[in-house]
Amino acid sequence: MTKPLRIALAGLGNVGAGVVKLLDTNAALIERRAGRAIEIVAVSARDRSRDRGVDIARFAWADDAADLATRDDVDVVVELVGGSDGPALTLARATLAGGKSFVTANKAMLAHHGLELADAAEAKGVALKYEAAVAGGIPVIKGLREGAAANEIQHVFGILNGTCNYILSTMESAGRDFGDVLAEAQALGYAEADPSFDIDGVDAAHKLSILASLAFGAKVDFGSVAITGIRDVKAADIAEAAALGFKIRLVGLGEATAKGLVQRVHPCLVPVDHPLAHVTGSLNAVVAEGNYVGRLLFQGRGAGEGPTASAVVADLIDIARGEYGPAFGMPVASLAAMPAAPAGERLGRAYLRFTVVDKPGVLAELTAAMRDAGVSIESLIQRGPAADGGVLIVLVTHEGPERSVAHALEKLEGSPSLTAAPMWMHILEA
Repeated sequence: MTKPLRIALAGLGNVGAGVVKLLDTNAALIERRAGRAIEIVAVSARDRSRDRGVDIARFAWADDAADLATRDDVDVVVELVGGSDGPALTLARATLAGGKSFVTANKAMLAHHGLELADAAEAKGVALKYEAAVAGGIPVIKGLREGAAANEIQHVFGILNGTCNYILSTMESAGRDFGDVLAEAQALGYAEADPSFDIDGVDAAHKLSILASLAFGAKVDFGSVAITGIRDVKAADIAEAAALGFKIRLVGLGEATAKGLVQRVHPCLVPVDHPLAHVTGSLNAVVAEGNYVGRLLFQGRGAGEGPTASAVVADLIDIARGEYGPAFGMPVASLAAMPAAPAGERLGRAYLRFTVVDKPGVLAELTAAMRDAGVSIESLIQRGPAADGGVLIVLVTHEGPERSVAHALEKLEGSPSLTAAPMWMHILEA
């Protein structure tokens, strides 16, 4: 009889407990698909006495998660602790150095240390798997690394953070402002007490850097991701976007160009007939475009106990079958060190929102700044007094280099006509 795959589990929060439940509930099915049983032999967490709704007394306990890496009765370590450094990274390094495979849901650690860990896994001939790190239960990592492996990927983009998507789509459906909806999301458990990583776009940027590496065969380069979160999106922006035929979503976009790699996470205006416009609530979606396969759309639940546990166990099934493969789709030595493309060279349309004092000459000042910077205006809307004072003016530009828009905004910086900083959102054309 084939020996079971023996795993150790670090982290027994919602996802960790979900992994235990899933392995218990679907044990027979998983064994048939994996070709052998998958069994937890040891666990570690901060609080041994906490009730998690699962029986952990049957497993060996380690007070220090790093001890799991050195156990002789463990084949694979699963890390669900989180954090880019600290105990999670210590455990990852020790596990791979000891010749054991490693499964993680930790996008921050992969964004910062993924190349090092992938190199260590290759050196030992073991697996580094992380399907759960990006888009929860959606099999986008496997889809890009395996299903679309024969394609040159031209773009990869999507909605990568469920908290931001919940906030924006609720603002859209209820006509409420950001702060109000954020407080509700925190009360419902969709947003953390400190939601900065989510609403400032950092979580989505971690995921985008991983997707860009897989899509373009590039070294992971989180430091080159341009990031703008959703704190400054107002209910007025949602309403203006709707009037123009768009919805606002936080979009992570990666593109390989002749001048380098574009990676950015920004709130975008998405056409109402685009697939991403219909992704609401806490759902995630990723679009990839290959030169032979065409457009691929991956959509589903991007977080939560069940979907994330499902992705973790799918990785364990791969390992049980002996399906390893390089972590980022090709050996680390084959990944290209792609420079960051100059962001201003990208062509596109822009949505610009200004809150200005109500006096003659302000509109002429704005349009003159656009003219002098070489920005062509497609439409201009002026509204009555804004909720926070001043007059609201919205410009939509024709397609042009983004550096021109940046130059126009530089010309207006410090103008006494502006009562608040302008809001610049890209219009998604892909």
